Parts: sequence; structure tokens; C-alpha cells
Amino acid sequence: MRLRVEFTTEPFDLDEAPAHAVVAREVVEAAELDAVDVGPFGNTAEGGADAVLGVVDAVLRGALTAGATRISLQVNVVEERDR
Repeated sequence: MRLRVEFTTEPFDLDEAPAHAVVAREVVEAAELDAVDVGPFGNTAEGGADAVLGVVDAVLRGALTAGATRISLQVNVVEERDR
């Protein structure tokens, strides 16, 4: 099964990326995922279910520890791509 996760961490800081956003970005960029899109207001990652669920756990733990006061996320099942 393939999953796509979309998430944002708060509070926002338009002048400088807060520590919780940096941690979340580092977690997704280091993961073994097929597609990662990191943006200023949201992040998207896609891959196998085990990898995505592991990233969700690591993002939640890391971002909360780094000061996030809210994390909004959505996980969707996506169709398998031809390999």
C-alpha cells in the first residue's frame, strides 16, 4: 500500500523557520520516500505505508519536542504506480 501524508506545523514564523519546522523538514528529507515536497506552509511526502507511517511518528515526536503547538496532518491511500 502507498500512502501520502500532508502536514503543517505551527506556530508559523514568516521571518525565520521555527525549530519545529526545521526538524519536520529534516525528518522527511532523510526518509526513504519516493516523493517529498517541502514548502513554507505545508509539506507532502509519499511512499510505502511503513515508510510513511514511520515518518508520521518521527515528525510528530520531533516537531512537538522542538516546540510545535499544533500539527495538522492528513494521510491518504494512493494508487500504486507502475514499477
